Amino acid sequence: MAVYLDNNATTALDEAVLDVMLPYMREVTGNPSSVHRFGRLQKDAIEQARESVARLLGARAEQVIFTSGGTESNNLLLNGFSQRLMQLDQGGRIALSAIEHMSLLEPASHLSLPVDSIAVDGEGRVELSAIQQVVQDQTKLISVMAANNETGVIQDLAPIIKFAGERGCFVHSDASQAAGKIPLNFIESGLDAMTVSAHKLYGPIGAGALIIDKKLPITKLQFGGSQEKNLRAGTENVPAIVGFGKAAELACETLQQTCLHTRSLRDALEKGLKKLSVVSIFSETVDRLPNTVQFGVSGFDGETLLMQLDRKAIAVSSGSACTS
Repeated sequence: MAVYLDNNATTALDEAVLDVMLPYMREVTGNPSSVHRFGRLQKDAIEQARESVARLLGARAEQVIFTSGGTESNNLLLNGFSQRLMQLDQGGRIALSAIEHMSLLEPASHLSLPVDSIAVDGEGRVELSAIQQVVQDQTKLISVMAANNETGVIQDLAPIIKFAGERGCFVHSDASQAAGKIPLNFIESGLDAMTVSAHKLYGPIGAGALIIDKKLPITKLQFGGSQEKNLRAGTENVPAIVGFGKAAELACETLQQTCLHTRSLRDALEKGLKKLSVVSIFSETVDRLPNTVQFGVSGFDGETLLMQLDRKAIAVSSGSACTS
């Protein structure tokens, strides 16, 4: 029997999600921008999904901008923010933690604004002291992920957001790995922007969202339409968005139960791993996602061990899927 243990790379599409998507792929037609009945049905489906995603994230529906996934959301955030600053004739700097996903690190290297890297400690945590060492008077945006896709370490964002607010600096968090696994509340957190992705929580590949507060300066990157609050031109992927909404709805309903269940599985796995003297569990003593374990095996190369497990029909990852 095959064992799939790579759910931080992508999750299986929930059957209930597929069921709500299928009518919009085969039966319900119409462009969401059309004013006739068929178009309105599509638009209504998008808005219902927007409400569901907002509910999961503790946001308002009008703060949810649908995209094709976490990568596009992160690119829209960085490039849209920096371009808007240039349009306003404002300079600035951006600070990113060193452990961000490649969809933030790579586009950051192409920005016209200077970018500073925030170091993490030995447990993979972004400490406030590290941010204080990096942030300058010109820093306009700080980005720190909510939880790491490899170690599972959950970042303490509250002091970072407080520090940034005192300096008039905006804060973004990539919550792609956290959504549906731990409680999130965009409004109460004080964040200015948040990234999420549907396929990390049993939704479809090809749908994501950038959650933004209206005070965040940002501009569109693609032109030819006024969809998504005039921030993402192009006809919306209605089936994927509907699926995202259903996945968010299911995650809301089962969040507490899922957290307890996956944590018990993680703890059982780690208990077994600790019996092996050659195994070291990373970031074991800090707060982590309930579904994530990262460990090393002394004397084994990670990629070699991965392939050996693959031959046994056990799927694991030795790092982020986007950099493999």
